[in-house]
Amino acid sequence: MLQPEQLAIGSPEFPGQAAPPAEPVGAWLAALGTDPLAALARIGGDFAVALPLGGDRWLLAVDRFAVRTLCWRVDGGVLRWSTRADALATPAGDIDPQALYDYLHFHNIPAPRTVWAGVQRLPAGHALLWERGQARVLPYWTPTFESDRPGRFEEHRAQFMALVEDAVRRQLDGTTPACFLSGGTDSSTVAGMLARVGGAKPLTYSIGFDAQGYDEMSYARLAARHFGTEHREYYVTAADLVQHIPAVAADFDQPFGNSSVLPAHCCALRAREDGVTRLLAGDGGDELFGGNARYAKQRVFGWYRHVPAALRGGLLEPLLERTPLGTLPLLRKGRSYVEQAKLPMPDRLELYNLLPRLGVRDVLTPDFLGQVDPSAPLAQQREVWNAAEARHEIDRTLAFDWRYTLADSDLPKVRMSTALAGVSVGFPLLDARLLAFSMTLPPGYKLKGLKLRWFFKEALRGFLPDEILTKSKHGFGLPFGVWAVQDPALQRLARDSLHALASRGMVRPDFIEKLLQQLLPQHPGYYGEMVWILMMLEQWLRSHAPNWKVTLN
Repeated sequence: MLQPEQLAIGSPEFPGQAAPPAEPVGAWLAALGTDPLAALARIGGDFAVALPLGGDRWLLAVDRFAVRTLCWRVDGGVLRWSTRADALATPAGDIDPQALYDYLHFHNIPAPRTVWAGVQRLPAGHALLWERGQARVLPYWTPTFESDRPGRFEEHRAQFMALVEDAVRRQLDGTTPACFLSGGTDSSTVAGMLARVGGAKPLTYSIGFDAQGYDEMSYARLAARHFGTEHREYYVTAADLVQHIPAVAADFDQPFGNSSVLPAHCCALRAREDGVTRLLAGDGGDELFGGNARYAKQRVFGWYRHVPAALRGGLLEPLLERTPLGTLPLLRKGRSYVEQAKLPMPDRLELYNLLPRLGVRDVLTPDFLGQVDPSAPLAQQREVWNAAEARHEIDRTLAFDWRYTLADSDLPKVRMSTALAGVSVGFPLLDARLLAFSMTLPPGYKLKGLKLRWFFKEALRGFLPDEILTKSKHGFGLPFGVWAVQDPALQRLARDSLHALASRGMVRPDFIEKLLQQLLPQHPGYYGEMVWILMMLEQWLRSHAPNWKVTLN
């Protein structure tokens, strides 16, 4: 899909449209009119478009969550584009070192950067205008919260339930109704609505793990019984990982390190064996309605701002940070709290990032670090954090996660893992009407004290089983670290991958040895994440850039 071909894919929802247009390109051109950016802000659904605007002018755009992706580069004064970044790589296949650093930091490569030098990806809710040989990338939609509007709970609840039901109905394509079912509130809600509007008994697919603390199949079974779905289960094993890791890593157009991609892929494979060609997923409920545990954690740190400045600066901080008292067992947590609470968002999130915690200079070689800017990820995060029009921190945090959690991580995970299995996917909880509704809810409806997504759960009370409403969040988490210590074949794959990556001059060989010999066996659940992202990077490089090594300056 390179210039000059037009591109119009996805399921856009034009204002007043009752059904998908018969001629997508023509419908797009008619909808854009004379003000393309303003028109894009009124279009919902998922889409990626590249359209001529007359003369040498072109418009490229992706939807608000980048469910569909579009990459671009300028080659000899000519604009080129593709849905995949690797399709635009030069014959030399030059790798951008900064993108590899970003990958280790985020476990993916956030837009607009891609792993390929000179190739960019449109961020969610952005468009590219090409005119007179110049490209301008602009946001056509900015998250704008109007969350101080009054309203009664029952009115909000009735509207919410109708919107969710309609969103699920809109994602059906006439094939067998089916969805992922982890047993959490999001996937269970989609399953319940699918049973209500699907027109046939829906199929639900769940993944389990034979590892302590990772299996939630009992909740998926509970939801399936409650809604009367035809439930299918599959228990992923270490052997599945060994079998599928190379192919899944290679299928992405750039390195991707979200470990849930393997369970999602195995789930989609089981569905495809049953003849299912489309699955609905529950992604988005946490990020629209305040369901991630870190939202409550960050609110606790936010309380520090309400302590009088004289008390903070005159007593607490000097006492805990600059005297030996702060190292005492009883006061150590107080010192940690103050140190974290003093940092603004999103800077505070860096304290939990695995790469800085391990020590950038202890993980990466001097030759590689000399070619990157370790401060670049935080600079980008600050820009995204400040872009939302929000008065309340919970709303700003949600908008932040729409970019980094959804657009750059969770949605590519589900989309690519299902596509590799020959299955398409829909995200009803990201429906434009539901999104607009969520941005009008009071902040206390999303995070009520420390209660996560209070409104979402209360609105679904009586629809979902109480056991699911009160369960802790889990999802399709993967016990990779545990298995990498216990299973010989998976251990060999991980070790071979990490030693090969060390030979490329990017990661310090002594760190690889420490990670494999000491850290992983001691805390497999924690350090398994670093083993995973390094392994997936090496597996991707073997397929896309087998000869790549760090070049010396």
